[in-house]
Amino acid sequence: MTDPSDDPVDPATTADPAGGDDPVTADDPAAATDSASIDDPATADDPVTADDPAPRDGSRRDSIPTAIAAAVGLGVLGPVLAVLGGQGIFLVDAAVGGLPLAVSVILTLIVGQYVAFGGLAVGYLAWRGFDRTGIVSYLGVRRPSLTEVGLVVGGWVVIVITLLVVSSVVQLLGAETASNQSAEVAMANPTIIPLFVVAMFLVVGPCEEILYRGVVQGRLRESLPAAPAIAIASGIFAFIHVMALTGGVSGRLTTVAILFFPSLVFGAVYEYTGNLVVPALLHSLHNAVIFTLLYVTVTYGDELEGMAEGGSTLAETGAALLPLLPA
Repeated sequence: MTDPSDDPVDPATTADPAGGDDPVTADDPAAATDSASIDDPATADDPVTADDPAPRDGSRRDSIPTAIAAAVGLGVLGPVLAVLGGQGIFLVDAAVGGLPLAVSVILTLIVGQYVAFGGLAVGYLAWRGFDRTGIVSYLGVRRPSLTEVGLVVGGWVVIVITLLVVSSVVQLLGAETASNQSAEVAMANPTIIPLFVVAMFLVVGPCEEILYRGVVQGRLRESLPAAPAIAIASGIFAFIHVMALTGGVSGRLTTVAILFFPSLVFGAVYEYTGNLVVPALLHSLHNAVIFTLLYVTVTYGDELEGMAEGGSTLAETGAALLPLLPA
């Protein structure tokens, strides 16, 4: 007679269902996949990726019309807000019986640049859902390297050479140019020029580049390749200077065409470096040099003309510099 204790034991029937290994579950690939998807952090939603800025590599091609419309709208809205702010300052000036020139210039810079340009750019990105870190990342704001500082200097040399060539062509064609209102104020009041020079680095360069390179060009780059994005942004930036120019229509259009070329350089260095500080410094340097030359022309013109023999007068040189300001 066989002892029941000697019968073979079936592990499947004697295993503890609560604590034993389930061979079906362990070997089930579907269950293993589900487990991996839950436990593997690489497959889970990455909040950092979700919060990353919009791609700026032309990959969102389905939004090209939207990108262009947004770029044009922002590019035009900035100067409109600046003009409205200027009207407000004019009313304040009239109400108090006349503000000192320096105070008027400072208020105009604050309202027309920090609020109208910088405020619009940051406000637009905030409206799109970017937080402070996202805005800084989208714009590409960081301390420039020595190489990038070299690009600022090299870019300025390229701008000067380009403007000399373009200006020579304009003169050969006999085309008239317009004057920049800020430069005219500076020439009429040379004591205010040092304030303009400082403002180029602290206000004008940074604020205009935040809007026109950081946001306008950046928005275009989300849907377009680099070349058309830079060209469109540069065209918008040059065209809006019609509001800051004085003279006839043909002269203003000629000056807008001239300003298109330094705008291309601003956009190119921004695209190359991805650092907004680089075009801001380049823009500031270009404007500051022109204002400095205007100061020398107006303040020491008589002495220097007496030392010069032949050639154009310094007054003519100063007048020739007026259309070259992209401020």
